[in-house]
Amino acid sequence: MRDFAMDTSRGLAAAGVLLAAVVHLDLWPQGLRDIHTIGPLFLLNVIAGPVIGVALLMWRHRLPAVAVGFGLATIVTFWISVVHGLFGVMDTAAGTPEILAELAEYATVFFGLAAAALLWQAMREHIA
Repeated sequence: MRDFAMDTSRGLAAAGVLLAAVVHLDLWPQGLRDIHTIGPLFLLNVIAGPVIGVALLMWRHRLPAVAVGFGLATIVTFWISVVHGLFGVMDTAAGTPEILAELAEYATVFFGLAAAALLWQAMREHIA
């Protein structure tokens, strides 16, 4: 049963990373690519998202922690951009793409943590 829960958590974390990457891909050509630092960071998210998502599905290792870190970094930078502005850009949390990407990142963090906890528990039982 734990393997099923771990695989499901990993799959949902991967889905969150992939969905967030798709949203960033959708927003990038809508003017964000022309913003000096934000554009390349959006493109990095577009490229790293599928790499992390596919690796999370293919590898049964410590990758849930990478997905959690990636999700947290994206959430934190988004909220810094909304509250204070980031690299001269003040974002809004009201648009559909923003809300969708934010929910996807929260799912990535939540399910990535669940997968990491289950993996850690399995590794600990294997050692003992």
